[in-house]
Amino acid sequence: MKRSSLIIVFLCFTTLLFSQQKDSKKLERQAREDVREGNKLYNQLKFEEAEIAYKKALSKNPNYPKASYNLGNTIYQQNRGKEAVSQFELVEKTVKDKMSKAEAYHNMGNAFMKEKQYDKAVNAFKNSLRNNSKDDETRYNLAMAQELLKNQQQNKDNKDNKDNKDNKDDKNKDQKDKEGGDQDKKNDKNEDKDKGKDKEDDKGDQQKNDQNQDKKDEQKDQKPRPNQLSPEQMKQLLEAMNNEENKTQKKLNAQKAQGKKIKQEKDW
Repeated sequence: MKRSSLIIVFLCFTTLLFSQQKDSKKLERQAREDVREGNKLYNQLKFEEAEIAYKKALSKNPNYPKASYNLGNTIYQQNRGKEAVSQFELVEKTVKDKMSKAEAYHNMGNAFMKEKQYDKAVNAFKNSLRNNSKDDETRYNLAMAQELLKNQQQNKDNKDNKDNKDNKDDKNKDQKDKEGGDQDKKNDKNEDKDKGKDKEDDKGDQQKNDQNQDKKDEQKDQKPRPNQLSPEQMKQLLEAMNNEENKTQKKLNAQKAQGKKIKQEKDW
């Protein structure tokens, strides 16, 4: 009974394994058909449709290097360089033979060229030649990548030099502006100083004018005013008063001698 059970289990396992192998063969066959369809579309320049066909093939057989490689090519033809690089890197890691690795690196280099990453393109083409040193096309692409890298570096150096020159010019301009500002401040200061000096001169002139005016006023004060007698007039008046007093005194003496009072009247 146990022996019969073991035989039954073995038969079931064998049947299941055979069925899986049969299904796997079927999927591989379908994957090859999808790749052939993708190649047909690729040759017709229908890259989007070709991409779909290759992805179908990989969904049925993920370890299908030709489908993976051709998918990278269709992505590259659609100007999606970064995605193409990732796809070719995947191919390089999965393939075993050197020729396939060389082709993966070669196309990887082309994808880097399209992204203008010339330094990485140079490395990719060198890796391709390490796996297939007889590929003249790869050697030509390597020389082109090296020349483009050289030009890129020269342009970068020229740009850096220009930026440095512009920065230097800006600094010189700032320095000149600062010096000009300082000179303007100095001129303003001198101008203020001159204004202050002019103000002081004006003040001095005003003081002189005031002094002259005071002197004129004093001279005016020395001149006789309408109700004020001059010294000469005062002298004459005093002499007249003295004369009148003498006359009065003579009269008084005469009246006193006669015994009559006289009324004294002021004559001023």
